[in-house]
Amino acid sequence: MTAQNPLPMNLTNSRLRTIVLGLLLGLMISAPTGVLAGSSAVILMYHRFDEADYPSTNTTLEQLDAHIAELTSGPYTILPVGEIVDRLADGKSLPDRTVGITIDDAYRSIYTKAWSKFKQAGLPFTIFVATGQVDQRSSRHLTWDQIREMRDGGGVDIGHHTVTHLHMPKADANHNAAEIKNASARFIKELGSVPPLFSYPYGESSLQISAAVRKAGFIGAFGQHSGVIGGIGDLFSLPRFAMNEKYGDLARFRMVTNALALPVQDVTPSEHLIGDRNPPAIGFTLKNEVSGINGLACFTSHDGRAELERLGPVRIEVRVDKPFPKGRTRLNCTLRTPDGRWRWLGRQFLKLD
Repeated sequence: MTAQNPLPMNLTNSRLRTIVLGLLLGLMISAPTGVLAGSSAVILMYHRFDEADYPSTNTTLEQLDAHIAELTSGPYTILPVGEIVDRLADGKSLPDRTVGITIDDAYRSIYTKAWSKFKQAGLPFTIFVATGQVDQRSSRHLTWDQIREMRDGGGVDIGHHTVTHLHMPKADANHNAAEIKNASARFIKELGSVPPLFSYPYGESSLQISAAVRKAGFIGAFGQHSGVIGGIGDLFSLPRFAMNEKYGDLARFRMVTNALALPVQDVTPSEHLIGDRNPPAIGFTLKNEVSGINGLACFTSHDGRAELERLGPVRIEVRVDKPFPKGRTRLNCTLRTPDGRWRWLGRQFLKLD
């Protein structure tokens, strides 16, 4: 997990009114899906609860209680994640500060520690399940009976997370197709249907993998990069804000749950995998011309703050000096609004060798 460092900016009231008007009119993001610029949502990503031996993926019960108290007392609309994706796919609007909750990897502490808290608060969530982990019947993971109990108890949906939680970009197309097909078969046997949403293990994907997931019939797929849904508009590279012990304090939680999309188009590179050109040519075009754009800040996890070059009124090029290292590298771009909220765009790249 990489620290995010948003920096302040100013935006004129007249330009803000222009942007808001554009959002209300539902201007379309130029992307391979039908997401509206005026529709956005924050998706939270948890993994496990009250498991102190794994701080990078663990959320303490004190943190969880604070998160739930904020969501139930603040100005938020909490919707099932599937409903959020459906609305975006159909071009329907969402309330301001819409939030969805996801939990990856089907750890048993979801059932023993968190489910009752979410249920009592009336907060729906989606669990992304790697079927092979459940089939191993380890004490660390949920059982199929527990999964069915939570699903049937209301407010809990199940998502697809492959069989073995593999690094999909390292596997060939046939292997990835088999992972999807075989997990789907297990979901049909145990739950009666294939989940409509997919989560890339480790948040790792590529254009080829996203196309395969789309072809398999899913309505959307999630990564593990920070950002607000509705920015880029690609329903098969949906961002989420990760929660854990280090990045689960209430101040950060409020910052991300109040975040807004940074509506962009013509995003480069389109591929998430780093090839021969390293560092890659990174850039995007703002959907609206924004006064005070010099306040935009972008950071990479391996090289800190990047230099930004503005080409015309709305085109931004992100200049990174250091080559991306092997493994995952994250990019975060933020822009502060006059009322203290943050427009947030994130991407995750992967270098295999």
